[in-house]
Amino acid sequence: MDHLRYSGLPFEAQRGAFLEIVSGDSLVREALVRARTLELPDWLVVSGALYNSVWNHLTGKPSGYGIKDVDLFYFDDSDLSYEAEDDVIRQAARHFEELALPVEVRNQARVHLWYPQKFGQPCPRYTSSREPISHFASKTHAVGVRFDAHGQLDLVAPFGLDDVFSFRITPNRVMDNRRTHEAKGKRARECWPEIEVLPW
Repeated sequence: MDHLRYSGLPFEAQRGAFLEIVSGDSLVREALVRARTLELPDWLVVSGALYNSVWNHLTGKPSGYGIKDVDLFYFDDSDLSYEAEDDVIRQAARHFEELALPVEVRNQARVHLWYPQKFGQPCPRYTSSREPISHFASKTHAVGVRFDAHGQLDLVAPFGLDDVFSFRITPNRVMDNRRTHEAKGKRARECWPEIEVLPW
């Protein structure tokens, strides 16, 4: 049960372990460094690349195992056009082309414009890149990391880190995301059988 050695520890201890693990992972570190030099407003590397890298570290799996892509959020409400976001996505594709995994870049100021059509339900109009993290289908996935102005890693974890370190995927019922929670839980268990998926 060594993979659970951080489970139940105080948040500050878990925060230190989390940041040490993700900054020590070659894929995540490179993504963070490149994201910083892209200089997008209010940017955050979020979700899978982070918590999956922690699970890989704690179960002895290689960097990048089970990770499809790196999610990069930014927030820019100065231009909500599709074209403006598309320009950033194309610029980022060139910027990250040497990274081992694709990078999915999304302007969180625009999510409310396309979310209802894609998912069949309304979505709040977000006011920052960190706000949507609280609306992820599973609380476990609600993590984000960036460099602050002083070059230190800044962690966003609205629900804490105990679910991550306990290998437990916990539903977040703030929106009707049951299908996403169950699908991501099923996929995660295929990669990390240690995981417990709590029912919606």
